[in-house]
Amino acid sequence: MTLDPIHVENIAQLAYGIGGDVDATDHDDLAERVWREWLPELRRDGRVVIAALGDHERRRAAIDDVALAERPFETVHGLDSGTINPTTFKNGLVVDVAHAAMASSPTDLDLHRDRTIVATVHAGDSTAGFDSEWTRRDEGHTKQRVLHVPRVNRYAERVVHALALYLAEGTHALDRADEVDELLVLDGPIYPKELFTWADRDPELGALAREAKPRAVIEKYVRLVERFAERGVPLAGFVKNPASGAAVRALSRAGVESPWPDDTALFTRLLERREQGDGAEPVGTDGDDPAAARGARLDDDLTFTTWFRSRGGADAPMAADGDALGVERELDPELYEPTFMVVYDPRTDVTYKLEAPYAFTRDAATRERLTRQVVAEVAATRGPPEPVSKADELARISATEKAALRRKFEERLGSDQQATYDDLRWGKETY
Repeated sequence: MTLDPIHVENIAQLAYGIGGDVDATDHDDLAERVWREWLPELRRDGRVVIAALGDHERRRAAIDDVALAERPFETVHGLDSGTINPTTFKNGLVVDVAHAAMASSPTDLDLHRDRTIVATVHAGDSTAGFDSEWTRRDEGHTKQRVLHVPRVNRYAERVVHALALYLAEGTHALDRADEVDELLVLDGPIYPKELFTWADRDPELGALAREAKPRAVIEKYVRLVERFAERGVPLAGFVKNPASGAAVRALSRAGVESPWPDDTALFTRLLERREQGDGAEPVGTDGDDPAAARGARLDDDLTFTTWFRSRGGADAPMAADGDALGVERELDPELYEPTFMVVYDPRTDVTYKLEAPYAFTRDAATRERLTRQVVAEVAATRGPPEPVSKADELARISATEKAALRRKFEERLGSDQQATYDDLRWGKETY
């Protein structure tokens, strides 16, 4: 059953009522104040959580010009990991499978063939054991293993998913690190931040993150930073859907009533450019429409920030005063700190984040090269850099492939998937 026209109109009237109570101009003024007074050095409870790295500026570049500009890095590698998503079986097992691949631009087909595959298993039976050693298949091009994850009373699906995803990605990146000569860009953050957020979600998950197997996954990324730092090759992460709330939480703690739900919304407001509105009253409302008052969005330039150091939220464990969840760091702890810059594409109204460890961005020339590279790539692709998109395509497991793999597990385990009403409602494949 669909909504009748009167229902649509009634809902629209609710939207008008909500919008009429929001003053977009006030938000603009607050955003500017936050940029000038708080973001150069934002503290939470006396501790710096975000600080400008070098210049504190917002910049812009003509899209058509920068898309054609020469790239600072001629050969760039991208890396991603995809999963079948956690699957619960009637025998009590919860399973996920992750599959990591590396791509390059220009294309290297031999590199694309190499894969790392990890199956993670959670079992309620404490006597069961599923761990296996790494093995090679496909003439050595595929490396795979099974990881029996630690038992938890809740969040089993979250645990098998995160450990499969990050173990496959971290292992694949480390194994092929020496094949990268200029720049490696991970599809996503530079660290396994899902593991870093476990302590905020539940005490049991927080304790689990410090156990041997999760800690070994985190160690992969710490060693990856060290390997690239020793070789002098930059390592970065392109975050397509930034989800941090460290800045807005720190602002709230400092007494600033933030209207933005997360940091992405704040940076989008800071980077979005609009024409001056004429204040005309739109048809069908009882007052000025905030969006109309701000004017049409300008979409001829990409806008982006300079770089920041980040020590709050999910980045806190890798800060110099963090403990990396118990993983030993061989370099100066400061060099592992996450840094980031933000890019806004007005054509799609999407905001991206580029991350890199301080080991690389402490050098102003490297920061500039990374900035020029990502801005040019986003301008040219209207999305992620080409090597990241290639890696995403290689690592992605399609819906049909996921269904086939789950059938294989059902056959091997001798147990059906545990069905839910949502499976029935949204049309899970029947077999």
